[in-house]
Amino acid sequence: MKHNFGAGPCVLPKEVFEEASRAVIDFNETGLSILEISHRSKEFEAVNTEAERLVRELLNVPQNYSVLFLQGGATQQFAMVPLNLLPEGGRAVYLDTGVWATKATKEAKKLGHIDTIASSSDRNYNYIPKDFTVPADAAYFHYTSNNTIYGTESFATPASPIPTVVDMSSDIFSRKINIAEYDLIYAGAQKNLGPAGATLVIIKDDLFGKSGRSIPNIWNYEAHAKAKSMLNTPPVFAIYVSLLNLRWLKAKGGIEVIEQENIIKARTLYEEIERNPFFKGTAAVEDRSRMNITFVMENADLEAAFLSLANERNLVGIKGHRSVGGFRASIYNALTISSINALVDTMREFEEQNK
Repeated sequence: MKHNFGAGPCVLPKEVFEEASRAVIDFNETGLSILEISHRSKEFEAVNTEAERLVRELLNVPQNYSVLFLQGGATQQFAMVPLNLLPEGGRAVYLDTGVWATKATKEAKKLGHIDTIASSSDRNYNYIPKDFTVPADAAYFHYTSNNTIYGTESFATPASPIPTVVDMSSDIFSRKINIAEYDLIYAGAQKNLGPAGATLVIIKDDLFGKSGRSIPNIWNYEAHAKAKSMLNTPPVFAIYVSLLNLRWLKAKGGIEVIEQENIIKARTLYEEIERNPFFKGTAAVEDRSRMNITFVMENADLEAAFLSLANERNLVGIKGHRSVGGFRASIYNALTISSINALVDTMREFEEQNK
């Protein structure tokens, strides 16, 4: 058995893979594959409708928000957000907590004036800035809730007098959130929602047309909302697998249940990192992510040996991002506690071997 700690695309539940594989051969006894059915068919319209309904139900999305399934990942959203929210010559403010926040800022700067109101770059992004004030005279405030490379996560929504936009690609559906605290949420599917190829956007309807720009329809949130996410051919398979995963999450008991499981999984691994003299965590304790746990060896010369042992024990994807090194265990919703225990056991085995 492989234990998949990859940062994304990531592990999904076995039953989701099994149901999806059946649909690749024959979707709902139609005699057609999910890969070939028409996106305008009543069968796929039912998939799209149910997926939206489950997003609304699981996250308790108010009726004055639209739920969209788009393409292009978070990277496309880096441009779509300012196109739709930032007036010509306008100003927005961004929080800098790592690579993805920096990329979002860089794209937005092509469309207007962007200020970085706080940054954790001074300590290699190992904490979440807290001592900052969001100005009232900007068009919107943008931040990234979970930073996959550096292992930090924002559990409290920063106070903001202006529309709040958040990239939740790597922690959406992992914990309870109050949608009303945000005006726009976007998330690539490939962490806790489904496979790569779909992007979830939850947007407050009164943001439509906010920038005043003339935007091509493919970049326009309002156009996608009016078309019910079918302005162009949608990522049919990615949305279908996301639907299966949303059904799985609901059957488990929803967000409250999965959040408690995620707390236990993260606590179990962090406790071993703290106990084991060969390892140490990299993120500030108060800002440690539940989704991406980053750590290093006390003796960096032993990293290769630990990675070799991990490979022998079928632990996949724990090598840290190339920009920071060390190790990263991504423990998204579908990763079970048995996989966490397998990693902990391997860390203890390594300790015994190298005493």
